Amino acid sequence: QVQLVESGGGLVQAGGSLRLSCAASGSTLSSYGMGWFRQAPGKEREFVAVISWSGGRIYYADSVKGRFTISRDNAKNTVYLQMNSLKPEDTAVYYCAADYGRMPVPQKGATEYDYWGQGTQVTVSA
Repeated sequence: QVQLVESGGGLVQAGGSLRLSCAASGSTLSSYGMGWFRQAPGKEREFVAVISWSGGRIYYADSVKGRFTISRDNAKNTVYLQMNSLKPEDTAVYYCAADYGRMPVPQKGATEYDYWGQGTQVTVSA
């Protein structure tokens, strides 16, 4: 069992940056692939970025590629999402999720993930 807590969300102007953190407790994250997903009002939850348990494989949604960077520090049991050049369409609740198992390829589907945080709101003003 792992508990995930996101932080770092907030209100930022377009073009600005935010860094989200996802801190885990109850289990070490070194056995989990980790993902960031987001959900805007009236829309389904969508994939943003994922990173394998080792950090060796990373994938991004096309909409954030080149602007967002996912990383992990297994020693600190924390995963990060650095978001640069933010756009109003990035406004959403951002969730981190953990997929148990040392899979070589991290999963992009939300249904593959076993544990979820409560989410952190990111609002980008025009």
